[in-house]
Amino acid sequence: MKIAILGAGPGGYVAAIRAAQLGAEVTVIEESEVGGTCLNRGCIPAKTLIASAEVLHKVKNAHNYGLDLQGSVSPNIQKIVERKNRVVDTQIKGIRGLFKSWGVKLVEGRGVIEGPDKIRVALKDGTSADIESDRIIIATGSRPAGVPGFPFDGTRILSSDDAINPSSVPQSFIIIGAGVIGCEFAFIYKEFGADVTMVEMMPHAVSSEDDEISQLLERELKKKKIALFTDTGVKKVTLKEDGVSVQLSDGKVLEAEKVLVSVGRAVNSSDIGLEAAGVKRGQKGEIMVDSRMQTSVAGIYAIGDVTGGIMLAHLASKEGIVAAENALGGNARVNYDVIPSAIFTSPEIGSVGLRERQAAEKGIKYKVGRFQFRALGKAHAMGEITGMFKIISEEGTDRILGAHIIGPHASDLVHELAVAMENGLTVKDIARTIHAHPTLAEGIMEAAEDVHDSAIHCPKK
Repeated sequence: MKIAILGAGPGGYVAAIRAAQLGAEVTVIEESEVGGTCLNRGCIPAKTLIASAEVLHKVKNAHNYGLDLQGSVSPNIQKIVERKNRVVDTQIKGIRGLFKSWGVKLVEGRGVIEGPDKIRVALKDGTSADIESDRIIIATGSRPAGVPGFPFDGTRILSSDDAINPSSVPQSFIIIGAGVIGCEFAFIYKEFGADVTMVEMMPHAVSSEDDEISQLLERELKKKKIALFTDTGVKKVTLKEDGVSVQLSDGKVLEAEKVLVSVGRAVNSSDIGLEAAGVKRGQKGEIMVDSRMQTSVAGIYAIGDVTGGIMLAHLASKEGIVAAENALGGNARVNYDVIPSAIFTSPEIGSVGLRERQAAEKGIKYKVGRFQFRALGKAHAMGEITGMFKIISEEGTDRILGAHIIGPHASDLVHELAVAMENGLTVKDIARTIHAHPTLAEGIMEAAEDVHDSAIHCPKK
């Protein structure tokens, strides 16, 4: 069986390897570089910048740990970006090595689908090649969404692609959009020395998260002296000689050296031959797929951001595995009820399942358990006591509906609860499992105990 995959991001390259593991002859077509947005312009570069910002914060606050440092410390942006690039290059080599190991052929160029069994590729050397296959998997991803009236210029009006490659730190920085990407960059640039202001149309920062988590993060933004305007839109952005002027929906005018527009992402579904192949798209250009990741055309599958669903690299990877297995005769599905997410703000956020408001909207009778990081000995030893654990369970069944963590290492901690949910464990199953001391994971056990008012380290209610 021959399988052609359009795009080598976290969905495409994972689909390629799984298909090869199952015995298929696999060809991947990639216009830019393996790893896609996540590796080259998103997850990995941003987290590498965050790592530098975290070290900078630790060093600046070394006195809190009993350490006396002489002199001053400041970010060297050139070296930070160089380190980021080294990390990305290492990961790229890793993916290319995996392709070689599994016999996956990589064709570098822009592919256009010409039918259910053919892709025409404009190669980088100016020539073209035809790739014939029995099945096609589309994994072309997404790009930063712009705002009409003030397009990205890469200098003063930035996209997230631009923000991961700073040549310097602006003295003042306005971020339009306080979602996941906007908030992560707010903490990065604030730590590097910028005066950061955020503008968000929704009532809260990271409004997709549980309300209590959003509110706690907003308090941390305030502590960091990051200004946040919520329930506020942007009417106009004007370029000036020395920066940018931003007029808000309430008439207020903000000025800064640079602006980051972080208002979501647009799918990459144009000019890849969908019309000729007969593949149906939705109102926003997203490729329509069924539960098996198959499009409206038999034998053509689509995965990841281009399908317009939840835009997470790890979900794209899972969908890639499902599509590859189904393209080879399987009947796999994705469990969209258990998709963990991580936000690398300071503190981090990890979540999975329903938010409390969603449980209420569904009319589910539920109970909530909470536990504060400040009640953990390990958190005090680390000097990071801000945050909380929150578990939402269904009354009667004790089924875990959702879990939300904000605090140090929340992105890692949430997976214990994701595993529990995926495997049908109850809150009591978590509570009676012994957790090592002193660890941050004890907070999960205590929050589970708190659902039933039996947490040892919670005051009597």
